[in-house]
Amino acid sequence: MSAGRWRGTPRAVRLVVSIAVLVFAYGAVVHVVQLLMPQFGPQLALPGWLAVYFASLTLWDPLAALLLAVRRVEGLALGCVVLATDAAANWYANYVLDAAVGVTPGRIGQAVITALAVALVALTPWLAPWFARSTVQRR
Repeated sequence: MSAGRWRGTPRAVRLVVSIAVLVFAYGAVVHVVQLLMPQFGPQLALPGWLAVYFASLTLWDPLAALLLAVRRVEGLALGCVVLATDAAANWYANYVLDAAVGVTPGRIGQAVITALAVALVALTPWLAPWFARSTVQRR
C-alpha cells in the first residue's frame, strides 16, 4: 500500500486492511484457477446460478482488493458483501448440495470464509473512519 495514501493511519488499521487485500487477492486467484482449470474447482454439480456466482468472484474479489488498497469506503462495503455472500454460497454448496457426512475440505473452507466475513463486518465500523468517501458534486 502506498505510504502517502496511508500516512497518518494507525498501524493496526493498515495491518487489517493489508490482510483483507491479501484475502481478496488470494480469493481472486483461487476463483480464476477454478474457472480455467475445473479439476481444481468444486467436485459437485453446481446449479447454474451458483456456478455463475462463483465465476463472478473473479471480478468482485480483485475489485474489493483494489478498492481497499486505495482506501475507498466502497471497498469495505463490497468486501463485506463479497465475503458474506461467498460464505452463504459455500454453505449452500457444502451443506445442501454435498451429501457427505462430517468434516470435508469444502466445509473447512466455508468455515474460514464465514469467519473472515464476520471479522470484516465486525471491524468495518472501526475501519470506516480511516477510509475516503466518494466526492459526488451536487449541482
